[in-house]
Amino acid sequence: MSLDAHGFLDEERDAWRPFEALADLTDEQLTVPVEAAHGWTGRQLMGHLLSGHEVALAVATELVVSETSPAKERADADWDARGGDIVNAEIDATWAALSMDELRDRFATLPGQLRGALTVVPESRWLKQSDHQRFFRSETTAHYEDHLADLAAILATAGR
Repeated sequence: MSLDAHGFLDEERDAWRPFEALADLTDEQLTVPVEAAHGWTGRQLMGHLLSGHEVALAVATELVVSETSPAKERADADWDARGGDIVNAEIDATWAALSMDELRDRFATLPGQLRGALTVVPESRWLKQSDHQRFFRSETTAHYEDHLADLAAILATAGR
């Protein structure tokens, strides 16, 4: 676990790299439910991970100019009030409404946008602030680790 921005971003980039294989799957392969991945499709895994990037990008954008992030406070409060199952179901529905082209475009660009935003957030506001550091890890590297088995099952089902 790195305690500087460069190290964190390198770790995040390396941890994300295996998930990029999802972009190589056909639209058909991305829509096959995989029992060993909680019944998820590759498309659902893409959207699920991108939802973490999306909220992390909003938080990073706010931390560029402020010590606090209303987006983080809202996301934390929503999760605490309604629970992960409900929030995740809404995330799934939101990302399912996108066209496959839009999903693929966001999958190709959102991770880089998050990394770019984090390069301009003062380290004192994210890596040196324990709650924010935990948040960014939970939405990136820890989240990826949680879904490596899902990725492997989806790729295996697709013959990759």
